Amino acid sequence: MRIYTDHLILSGSTIKQALLQFNILSPDAILFVVNNKDKLIGALTDGDVRRGLLKGFSIDSFVDEIIQDNPRYIVKGENNLNKVIEYREGDFRIVPVVDENHRVVNVINFRKTRSYLPIDAVIMAGGRGQRLKPLTDVTPKPLLKIGDKAIMEHNLDRLVLFGIDDFWISVKYLGEQIENHFGKGEAKNINIDYVWENEPLGTIGAVSKIENFQHDYVLVTNSDLLTNIDYELFFLEFIKQDADLAILTIPYQVNVPYAVLETTNGTIKSFKEKPTYTYYSNGGIYLMKKEMLKHIPQDTFFNATDLMEKLISENLKVISFPFSGYWLDVGKHEDFEKAHIDIHNIKF
Repeated sequence: MRIYTDHLILSGSTIKQALLQFNILSPDAILFVVNNKDKLIGALTDGDVRRGLLKGFSIDSFVDEIIQDNPRYIVKGENNLNKVIEYREGDFRIVPVVDENHRVVNVINFRKTRSYLPIDAVIMAGGRGQRLKPLTDVTPKPLLKIGDKAIMEHNLDRLVLFGIDDFWISVKYLGEQIENHFGKGEAKNINIDYVWENEPLGTIGAVSKIENFQHDYVLVTNSDLLTNIDYELFFLEFIKQDADLAILTIPYQVNVPYAVLETTNGTIKSFKEKPTYTYYSNGGIYLMKKEMLKHIPQDTFFNATDLMEKLISENLKVISFPFSGYWLDVGKHEDFEKAHIDIHNIKF
C-alpha cells in the first residue's frame, strides 16, 4: 500500500523533482505542495507541468510557480461526508486530508478507498476463543486465518476501505501477538493504538479506557466477524435518523409448519397458514455518538447489550440497521469451516 507522503512535495522543489515523483506515482500522478510543517500550499498535476513548460518555465523552475493554489481538500474530524461524496462522484480521484492547522495528515485515493468516514473504530479482540480450542491454544482467535488473511484483518481492511484511519484494538488473551501482527498501522496507512484489559471487561467495557478519540462518532465491532457491510450506508442512515446508537442487525427467519391461530379470550379471530416470522439479531457492530460513551462505566465488566438497555431506559434513540448482505460470526468450528468456503465466493 502506498503511503500518503508519496503524494507530498516540499515548497521550493523543482519541476524536475516533481516529474521524478510523477513517474513513481503513475497512474496516480498528483502532488500536494506543502511547507516544512506539512501545511498545504497547492496541488500539482502533470497537466500543470505541461502548461508551465509551454509558458516558458524550465524543469529547473520551482513548482510553486505553476501550482494550483486553491486545491480541494477534506478536513479531518469534521462531519464532511457530503463533501467526500461530492468529490468522489465528481471524479476527483485523489484528495488530501488536512488537520485544523491545515497540515496534510492523509491523502485519499478513491480508486482504492470507497469513502472517508468521520469515525473512530474500536475492535474488540480480547476474548479467549474458548469454542475454537485447540486452534486458540497458541493463537488468538482474531489471528486465525481465513483464506490468506487473519479473521480480524478482513474486518480491519473492510473498515479501511471506507476511509477509517483511526483505530483502537482492545486486547487481553495473547494480545502481544495481535500487537506484533498489526503494529501501529503504518503498513496500512492508518493509526492503531491498543487498549489492554487487565481483567475481562465484557463486549464494550474496554472502550471506557479510551480518552483520545479523534471524531464525534465511534464504531465498535467484534473482531471475529466476516462481513461485506457498506459502512457508508450504515453511517448515512445513522445520521439521517439522528440516532444516538445504531446496531447492525441480522434477519433471522422462523418457519412455523402449522397454522398459527390468533385468539382473544379463547375466541379465534384469524389464523395464518404456515407463517414465516422474521426477527432481528444483534450483529456485533455498533455506531454511536461519542457522548454516549459516558454511559459506559470505568473499568467495569459491561456488555454492549447493557449499553443498549441503559440508553433505551433513558429514552435515547437506539435504532436497528437491518443488514441482508454477508455476515458470519466466526465463533465455532463449523463457522470457521464455513468461512473458509465462503471467502472464495463472497464479493467483498
